[in-house]
Amino acid sequence: QVQLVESGGGLVQTGGSLRLSCAASGRTFGSYALGWFRQAPGKGREFVAAVTWSGGITYYADSVKGRFTISRDNVKNTVYLQMNSLKPEDTAVYYCAARASGTSRSSEVYDFWGQGTQVTVSS
Repeated sequence: QVQLVESGGGLVQTGGSLRLSCAASGRTFGSYALGWFRQAPGKGREFVAAVTWSGGITYYADSVKGRFTISRDNVKNTVYLQMNSLKPEDTAVYYCAARASGTSRSSEVYDFWGQGTQVTVSS
């Protein structure tokens, strides 16, 4: 079992930055692929970024490529999402997720989810 707790969300102006953190419990954290997803009001859950268990390979949605960076610290059992040049369309609840079988852009295949953290970007 892996329990995930996100933090770092908030209100920021267009062009600003935030860093989300997701702290995980569980002795096998280092063996899980991790992803960030987001869900805006009235929309489905959308892939944002993912990182392999080693942290060596990362994947991004086209909408955030070049602005967001995913990273992980397997000693601290934490995954991060650095978000720069934020836009109003980035407003959503952001979720981290863990998967035992490798990274994926599909939210349906992730095994564990956090409760989410709200990110609001004002124009």
